[in-house]
Amino acid sequence: MASRSAAQSDENAPLPEAVQDFFAELRRRTGGDIRTDRYSRMLYSTDASIYQATPFGVVLPKHVDELQAAVELSAKFRVPLLPRAGGSSLAGQAVNEAVVLDVSRSLNQVLQIDTEARTVRVEPGVVLDELNLQLRPLGLQFGPDPASSNRAGMGGVIGNNATGSHSILYGMAVDHVRAMNVLLSDGSRATFSALDAEGLEQKKRGSGLESALYRRLASLFDDPDTQAAIRAGTPFHWRRCGGYNVDRFVEGPQFLRPPPPGFNLSNLVCGAEGTLALMTEMTLGLVAAPRLTGLAIVHYHSTYEALASVPVILETNPSAVELLDNHAMSLTRSVPEYNRMLETFVVGNPHCVLITEFYAETPDELASKIRGLEVHLRRQGVPCSSIVAALTPEHQQNVWGVRKAGLGLIMSLRGDKKPIAFIEDAAVPVAHLADYVDQVESFCGELGVPVSYYAHASAGCIHIRPIIDVKVASEVEKLPKIAQYSASLAAQYGGVITSEHGDGRSRSWLIEQFYGAPYYQVLREVKRAFDPHNLFNPGNIVDAPSMTEALRYGADYQTIPVQEHLSFASDQGFARAVEMCNGAAICRKKIAGTMCPSFMVTQEEEHSTRGRANALRAALSGRLPHEELTSKRMYEVMDLCIECKACKSECPSSVDMAKIKSEFLAHYYKRHGMPLRARMMADIARFSRWQSGILAPIVNTTLALPAVRYLLERALGITSKRTLPPFARESFPAWFSKRGSRPGVHGKVVLFNDTFNSYNYPHVSIAAVRVIEACGFEVVLPGHRCCGRPMISKGLLDQARAAAQETVEKLAPYAAQGLPIIGLEPSCLLTLRDEFFTLLPDDPRVRDIAACAVTFEEWITRLAEEQKLPAQLKTSGKALLHGHCHQKAAVGTKPSKIMLAAAGYEVTEVDSGCCGMAGSFGYEAEHYDISIKMAERRLLPAVRSVDEATVIVAAGVSCRQQIKHGTGRNALHP
Repeated sequence: MASRSAAQSDENAPLPEAVQDFFAELRRRTGGDIRTDRYSRMLYSTDASIYQATPFGVVLPKHVDELQAAVELSAKFRVPLLPRAGGSSLAGQAVNEAVVLDVSRSLNQVLQIDTEARTVRVEPGVVLDELNLQLRPLGLQFGPDPASSNRAGMGGVIGNNATGSHSILYGMAVDHVRAMNVLLSDGSRATFSALDAEGLEQKKRGSGLESALYRRLASLFDDPDTQAAIRAGTPFHWRRCGGYNVDRFVEGPQFLRPPPPGFNLSNLVCGAEGTLALMTEMTLGLVAAPRLTGLAIVHYHSTYEALASVPVILETNPSAVELLDNHAMSLTRSVPEYNRMLETFVVGNPHCVLITEFYAETPDELASKIRGLEVHLRRQGVPCSSIVAALTPEHQQNVWGVRKAGLGLIMSLRGDKKPIAFIEDAAVPVAHLADYVDQVESFCGELGVPVSYYAHASAGCIHIRPIIDVKVASEVEKLPKIAQYSASLAAQYGGVITSEHGDGRSRSWLIEQFYGAPYYQVLREVKRAFDPHNLFNPGNIVDAPSMTEALRYGADYQTIPVQEHLSFASDQGFARAVEMCNGAAICRKKIAGTMCPSFMVTQEEEHSTRGRANALRAALSGRLPHEELTSKRMYEVMDLCIECKACKSECPSSVDMAKIKSEFLAHYYKRHGMPLRARMMADIARFSRWQSGILAPIVNTTLALPAVRYLLERALGITSKRTLPPFARESFPAWFSKRGSRPGVHGKVVLFNDTFNSYNYPHVSIAAVRVIEACGFEVVLPGHRCCGRPMISKGLLDQARAAAQETVEKLAPYAAQGLPIIGLEPSCLLTLRDEFFTLLPDDPRVRDIAACAVTFEEWITRLAEEQKLPAQLKTSGKALLHGHCHQKAAVGTKPSKIMLAAAGYEVTEVDSGCCGMAGSFGYEAEHYDISIKMAERRLLPAVRSVDEATVIVAAGVSCRQQIKHGTGRNALHP
């Protein structure tokens, strides 16, 4: 089957005349945020699917009036439109050759919460998790919980008719939609809600499109042939969101429920994927949030046995049943951190487990439900090997942490073969689930295609992802074969092909053969009634193209070679490292975690990890001219990446944008020249050595002069709004040399002293020496000059390699002895465990050094766990902890919390994301404002909220500087 790659599209092609006229008039009417440049078009050409389609442009409406103007002009000039929020769609329905209307920036408010009626009014751009955050204090939540809830806008949640892990409790999104305000295809406004017979007749009497719509659809659904077609075509399985929800307008025995009361066109728009009307406001029903949750982890010897037991488990009324399969468990066992978590709830070596969740009002009720499950499974003869209960929040966090990590590891598969989402949305009655999965896996195996999967087993939905190389024509040809087999098998078992992720480009082409021609004709009639000129997201649900059109990759996809400065061997090259981004858009989340700090404050697509990856891939593949790879516009895209490394740990595909940016900068500066400021910042270690000591008082006084700070800002772009770090009159190396080392009863450790804690804040290193010696160890210094971390961040990779080589020479003898190498500055110490492998990929000593390298917190935590902390280190008080970005990405803050607790502190950690200083970033004049905005999101308000007796703790020197500059509080190193 022929396929067409998205690489054949051209962002540089001139826009059609009608589209140009559309934008010209829209600018005159609204003066809004309208973007037609090639970068903006490219940035909105992908979602989380395997597809890519270049839009005509992007409109970011500030209010509904601007949105309405766009729809009116769309009707006038016959220009198609695509409403979009987070762009996290897996089936390709959020990309199209249309004008994108991005509602995520402004139309994102919670308008009203009615606790008595348990309803909420929202705009389409509000993110589901952000909505639930406002509802949580009221004991309420929106029921459906799609996995994309931390970045998906409610317009997408409703537009896809989404559900999630708790669908057996809460059903589909359409079950919770009460009413909505919409824009119809002619630009007129309408409100859809449940109408009784009299209300429907009133609506039909008008003269506009809304009245015509009611007349036509009421007649359609009253027609006996229509009703027969809907009854015959609607699958029996309840977890369905394909097509339009036409079954909501007829009665039938397979529907398991009567149609909802009243004639409510919201039921059609929900799940329509933006093809019928544009939602501007939705009224949604809410549910009570659970008081307590508990988990029962049921162990099995085979996946078939596990899935076959789901119907029996459902008889005990759980809230969710999720599969953690053998592949995912094997992957998590390979990562020590996750293996430790896995061992807290997995006994022995089962093939797979079912994570079974229960809600309860009291602890006794919760324990009783889990005991009831055990008894029921035993009585029914279910062949499970054991059941482990997880009742505490900490224990449950381990379970869900492994579940999430397992999926992430599956998605982080390196190379061109990837787990592809195109049949994963099928669902079948749970009684047939085991057979369905077994047969699909066998069929894929016959084609030479392995599969990975994860599951909402409780709803009969196993997310099967065939592992396919979509850059190879023969592999692309397997996509429709597998899709058709999956669809026919789902139909055979009374299942559905679409159960939560929508039809989109992946499945719309299958709708007619799956549901039948009469049913499909009803869908077409609905589309024509709403959108007679096919202007809203055309080609989705009805009249769809082949599933292999507009692929992001394809057989003709190629990238230009790049002479790499860093080793990308583990990714199979720089281009494939960039291609690790699959568009899932977790980098667009804003209320938890660290990724992506710049997007959190700008909310600009290009400042997300996905946006940067899309831009680089476009230049590598020719969607943008290849010379754009090192253009100044590409520099703007990459500029606000602060190299926090959060994407490496929080992105399911482990996109390492910090590493990618370092490589980019090396190529960019080779073409454009290296600015003096970048050279100075990269060489900060040598500069600091020169300025400390006898010159320090003079240098500090000079740098504090307003005139000097003004000149630094004008000449070098170093902001005058911050005080520069002072240089020490006596550096730490000088202090240590004069004092000398002291023998320890437990042997030696190496203190990997970094630049800032040696020449600017030596008291931190001195304190570390005293703590280490109090623990009974002798401190030795390696005598290195700089690990190369500042050079890496500025793209001076040849110099960084030389620094790394010198550091390895100094540390290798100690590593050979197995001595701990303890670091105080997370970014420097963790460079030994990360970047050294890419700077010196062929040096075997790097692995030995990395194995010995530990943060101060990790080392102290080991002593605490072995009960070897001396009594004189114990104290008491309250501590507010902020984790350094690199620390959170590579180690986590758990060692910091254990260490502080062991020392006697009551620890509170602030979910602060990135402090925003990011080394020299916050000192650069053009970045000062955004640096402060990053800090003001969470960190600085949290610091201001605690009393003076609470100790502020932060391991990173940049973090401590930001806290001092932003609040006046002195933060302490652990």
